[in-house]
Amino acid sequence: MDLHFRSFKKYQTVIIHLLVWGSVFSLPYIFYLQWQEGGMPTQFALKILVLNIVMNLFWVTTFYLNTEFLIPRILYRRKVFVYLGVNIGLLAGILLINRLLFEALVFEASYSIYKALWHNALPFLFFVLTAVAFRTVNDRLELERRTKERESETLKTELSFLRSQISPHFLFNVLNNIVALVRLKSDELEPTILKLSSLMQYMLYETDEDKALLKSEVDYLRNYIDLQKLRFGRRLNVKFDVELMEDWYVIEPMLLIPFVENAFKHGTGMIENPVIDISLKAENNNLLFTVKNKYIEADEAKDKVSGIGMSNVKRRLELLYEKKHNLTIDKTSDWYIVTLQLTFEIQ
Repeated sequence: MDLHFRSFKKYQTVIIHLLVWGSVFSLPYIFYLQWQEGGMPTQFALKILVLNIVMNLFWVTTFYLNTEFLIPRILYRRKVFVYLGVNIGLLAGILLINRLLFEALVFEASYSIYKALWHNALPFLFFVLTAVAFRTVNDRLELERRTKERESETLKTELSFLRSQISPHFLFNVLNNIVALVRLKSDELEPTILKLSSLMQYMLYETDEDKALLKSEVDYLRNYIDLQKLRFGRRLNVKFDVELMEDWYVIEPMLLIPFVENAFKHGTGMIENPVIDISLKAENNNLLFTVKNKYIEADEAKDKVSGIGMSNVKRRLELLYEKKHNLTIDKTSDWYIVTLQLTFEIQ
C-alpha cells in the first residue's frame, strides 16, 4: 500500500476518534443544561457535571486499555476468565474512585452504591463491548489487507518470472544473421539493427509496467516477425494482418509473443512450403488474435520446450484475465490454430 495512503488513513482514524470522544464529552454538558432547565440548583448541577466529565476520562481509559492491551494480550490468547476478572477488577476500582469523587464534590447528597452501580456499570459494559468489537473488526480488516498485499506481491513475482521465461533463442539467430549481413555488406544491416534495438528496448523497459499499449505490443510483434523473415527468407510465407480501431487499448506486456514464437518454432523446420498466418483485430473493447501455422507431429514431439511456453501464457491469462478471455487450440491434419478472445480492462 502506498505510503501517502497509509498516512492519510492514520490521520483519518485519529480524526474519527476525536469526533467520537468529543460527542461523548459533550453529553454531560447537554445534561447540565437540561438539569438547569428542570430547576436543579446551578451549584449542584455544576458539581455533577464535573463528576461526569471525570468519569468520561475513565471510559476513555477503559476503551483504550482494552483495545491496546487486554484484548490482544489476554482475550486473543483465549484467557477469557482472566479477561473478565481484570475488567471486573477495573470496574470495582472505577466505582471506588467514583465514590471518593462523589463524597468530595457532592457532599450535599448521600452516596448510593446501587445508583452508582447502575449509572457506571452500563457505560463500562458498553465501552468494553465497543472495544472488543472495534479491535476484532479492525484486526480482521488489517489481516485481509495484509493477505491481499501478500497475494498482490506473489502475483507480481509470478508474473515477473513468467515474463522472464520468454525464449531468447531467436535473438541468437538474429545476431548470427547480423554477422552474415556484415560479411555480405548488405543494405539490410541497418534496418535489422534498428528493429533489434526497438525489440530490446520494449523488452527491457516497457514490460516493467503492469500494462502496455496494444499498439506497442503490435509494433513488437511486427519487429519480431520481420526479424524472423530475415532469418528464414523466401522459403517461409508469413502473413500479419492488423485491424486496430483504437489506440488506447492496453494489454499485459509480452502476452501475445509466445503464440507467435510457437508458430515459428513448429511451423518451420522440415515442413514443406511452411505458412504462418497471424491476424489481430481490436474493436469494441475486445481482442481477437489468431495464429495459424502448418505443422507435422514429428516436429512437435521433438521439442518439449514449447509446452513450457504455452503453459506459461495460459497461466498468465488465468492470473490476469480470469473471466475475460477464451483460448482455443485446434489441430487438424496439418494445421495448428490458436485463437484468443480477450476483453480489455478499462483504464
